[in-house]
Amino acid sequence: MTGPQLTAERRARDLDRLAGETVDVLVIGGGVTGCGVALDAASRGLSVALVERADLAHGTSRWSSKLVHGGMRYLATGDVGLALDSARERGVLMTTTAPHLVRPLPMVMPLGRDIGRREAVLVDAGQRVAGGLRRVAHTSRATLPAPRRLGAPETIRLLPAVRRDGLRGGLLNWDGQLEDDARLVVAIARTAASYGARIVTCAGVLSADGAGALVRDERTGATLRVSARAVVNATGAWADQLAPQTRLRPSKGVHIVLPAVRLGHPAAALTVPVPGQSNRYVFALPHGDGIVHVGLTDDPLDGPLPDVPRVHEHEIGFLLDTLSRGLEVPLDRADVVGSFAGVRPLLAGVQGRTADLSRRHAVVRGDDGMWTVLGGKLTTYRRMAQDAVDHLTDRPCWTTRLPLVGTVGPARPAPARLSRRYGAEAADVAALAERDPRLLEPVAPGVPVLGVELVWGVCAEGALTAADLLERRTRLSLVDAWHDASRPAAAAAMAGVSV
Repeated sequence: MTGPQLTAERRARDLDRLAGETVDVLVIGGGVTGCGVALDAASRGLSVALVERADLAHGTSRWSSKLVHGGMRYLATGDVGLALDSARERGVLMTTTAPHLVRPLPMVMPLGRDIGRREAVLVDAGQRVAGGLRRVAHTSRATLPAPRRLGAPETIRLLPAVRRDGLRGGLLNWDGQLEDDARLVVAIARTAASYGARIVTCAGVLSADGAGALVRDERTGATLRVSARAVVNATGAWADQLAPQTRLRPSKGVHIVLPAVRLGHPAAALTVPVPGQSNRYVFALPHGDGIVHVGLTDDPLDGPLPDVPRVHEHEIGFLLDTLSRGLEVPLDRADVVGSFAGVRPLLAGVQGRTADLSRRHAVVRGDDGMWTVLGGKLTTYRRMAQDAVDHLTDRPCWTTRLPLVGTVGPARPAPARLSRRYGAEAADVAALAERDPRLLEPVAPGVPVLGVELVWGVCAEGALTAADLLERRTRLSLVDAWHDASRPAAAAAMAGVSV
């Protein structure tokens, strides 16, 4: 293996060393923001430790819509600055940071009976302004084509299940789509490790201030004091547990998973307006492995936040009913093969729908000296990290030019699925099957994941449990049947890999 390896052995070694030293930056939280801060700081030459209570991408960062978007919806609310920031960061991700994980996705809004001509004109105008932001952000048409109007035949070709009655055509625009949000987080963490950052999962923070944190090893129960010259709280929607002065208004987003065959294997994302609500839509987003993610709901969450919010039947029903408005044959509950829910760390604002709250971020310093990163969204994680680290050092940031592991490397033959998910490291992943060719076979009948992916998760990506493999390294848990069928293989991978 040529890339940085996160293993159980490395974790234990890094945790032991943290007890006797003072690092420049201690990052609390192993989501996309925390890992982004760790990478930014380490790449500037600072000594860095990241501690995460559970696993990388355990919280919000694995429950997104898997979109890297230019912020077109923010144009509708007049937030041109946020839309431009999103467009710029999307371009960085698609061309430099992780082009192997982010691809152009055509998104189509069918023009049927429920879309009046005035609304169509407004959406078309918004798409064209978004296209202008793409140009301002210096993202070429080779990366993201320009928006355009479609005729009915082309709309049906891209969306075979679309409702034909009254179909006048469609509006096409392009955005970025992640292969896997959790995979992006793991890649950021491993890249940070390549610059010397100590990435320690299963390490919960009991208390923290600007000079360090009291950390508990969740595997052994032992505690230690980690000293730091600066501390960054990057725990997202849970930030107020360490910084009670923070003001967030978390919201819950629910997605359901459908077999792609049920929608005729769409070649584009289907956009359906939510009846009676402006600037709110349900999307059906085609992904690899023959599935479609449908989302999303947006409802406020009050009270203590769960690690993993529950998906309720009325939320599934809302998504099915709304999407069915745009389909020739309506969906029913039996079509759903999986579901997931996550929490968005929205900045508190005026009363109203959480869907209307800003996705801007803020970096604030508490009375105890600890810095906290608030708000934001996955697309702008790099800028959030830059803004946080700018408060800690005068050394220049260069993450706009820094590719993640898997982005750069020699082109070597590997199975297409591995190339899609691991980029330049695909051949290294495939090489794990040299001693056991069966590892290049699916881990269970009807499951797309290969055995080498589970082994790679343990020996290179820091998986410490079978749940880490199923829920975050491979995302098998997104489809209930895949998750159940793959449990034995995940357990075998954990037991059979020497670390």
